[in-house]
Amino acid sequence: MGQTLPKPALRPFLPDDLPVLAAIFTASIEELTGDDYSEAQQEAWMAAAADEEFGKRLASDLTLIATLEGSPVGFASLRGTDHIRMLYVHPAVSGQGIATMLVDALEKLAGGRGATSLSVDASDNAQGFFAKRGYTAQQRNSVTINDEWLANTTMKKTLGATQ
Repeated sequence: MGQTLPKPALRPFLPDDLPVLAAIFTASIEELTGDDYSEAQQEAWMAAAADEEFGKRLASDLTLIATLEGSPVGFASLRGTDHIRMLYVHPAVSGQGIATMLVDALEKLAGGRGATSLSVDASDNAQGFFAKRGYTAQQRNSVTINDEWLANTTMKKTLGATQ
């Protein structure tokens, strides 16, 4: 008999989640973005987790937590009705459908809030994930974080009857 894998669940963000979400954020950047960003860029990006604005962004957005057996393993946040601000999954569960589950939920929530489209500023390593979900590149961006330039791409998906 095969072993049944634990089923992931979703729940809303709670202030007590901040330390573990900062750890997921940091681990995700450190272990999953090395092919696309330099070490200096990664370090600048990871430093955002120590900034008090990190927690404020999570609290002000609609932030969902993905859990396995009650432990957070990923998170995503919707800013306003139509912009995915953050999507991070712990490297240990990368490729297991956690990001898909989070984005599916955000797409449904955005649609329920009246959004006709959803946008995201996707990091270079996340572009393929979003492209497979029907997001199309709109423009290339450069952002400065802690004196380092990082590139990302604004991508957009029309929400509709195919959900």
